[in-house]
Amino acid sequence: MARSSFDELFRRYENNPIITVKDVPYSANTVFNAGATRFNGETLLLMRVEDRRGISHFTAARSKDGIGGWEIDPQPTLMPEPEKYPEEIWGIEDPRITWMEEHNEWAITYTAYSRGGPMVSLACTKDFKKFRRLGPVMPPEDKDAALFPDRFGDRWAMIHRPVSAFPSVGAHIWISFSPDLKHWGDHQILIRARKGGWWDANKIGLSPPPLKTDQGWLILYHGVRMTASGAIYRLGLALLDLENPTRLIARSDRWVFGPEEPYEVFGDVNKVVFPCGWIMEEDTIRIYYGGADTCIALATANLSDLLIWLKKHQSV
Repeated sequence: MARSSFDELFRRYENNPIITVKDVPYSANTVFNAGATRFNGETLLLMRVEDRRGISHFTAARSKDGIGGWEIDPQPTLMPEPEKYPEEIWGIEDPRITWMEEHNEWAITYTAYSRGGPMVSLACTKDFKKFRRLGPVMPPEDKDAALFPDRFGDRWAMIHRPVSAFPSVGAHIWISFSPDLKHWGDHQILIRARKGGWWDANKIGLSPPPLKTDQGWLILYHGVRMTASGAIYRLGLALLDLENPTRLIARSDRWVFGPEEPYEVFGDVNKVVFPCGWIMEEDTIRIYYGGADTCIALATANLSDLLIWLKKHQSV
């Protein structure tokens, strides 16, 4: 049964945040924005860790129940390698993980922070210990990228968010296609940022990877609202056609989750909830999100509730 209030769609874990920099077993500044997947019967988070220089890398954390008892790698799991990959000179950020059954491996899209600006890079792994980099797949400025787990015809699809050099154009969510995960084309706008006073005006971006449901690909995306006190990052929902992901079926007309708790409102970047990973088990979805660019928190939702709510509050 659907809940009467959208505030109840997402339920924060009562002991949030679940991971802070104090849990990282080596010196760091913050930990946030983690990709998520199931691996060897456990929940695995690939966390963005920012060191005290301001450069980010990835570290894995594992938990049997996906809530507590996290075992965190004693050293960084994946470091930037600017000597081999110059696009990573200022760090690697915001990983999103997709299980590629056809390849029998996980694909990780992430932001490589190059001298020319942030760009989308791709790496693959079978064990989260060794990684095979495919290198940059989108030029600057581009980020918030994730792959679909299925091919459409003979092509892979990726959602991403390029930014125009002209601010008046806005920053929209795009989709692109590739035969080999390396060469991308057929670029087109998928979801436009609204204009005016909307919560998602001018700048939006994908949050976790697309989630396959029987009604379509469920999208959780962030909108950035500029106010007199700075930016506010909040989340909305959208739904794409299962067979044709360029077709937008539904889009929420209001945000469904925003910064309210102290660990979301105050931090290195105030007023931010930023999920890069979610995991679905039966009808329950666990959403792992960065709070104020400072910690990792957990919220849960029921898939059926999200789809019912989106149907009632859509605006395409």
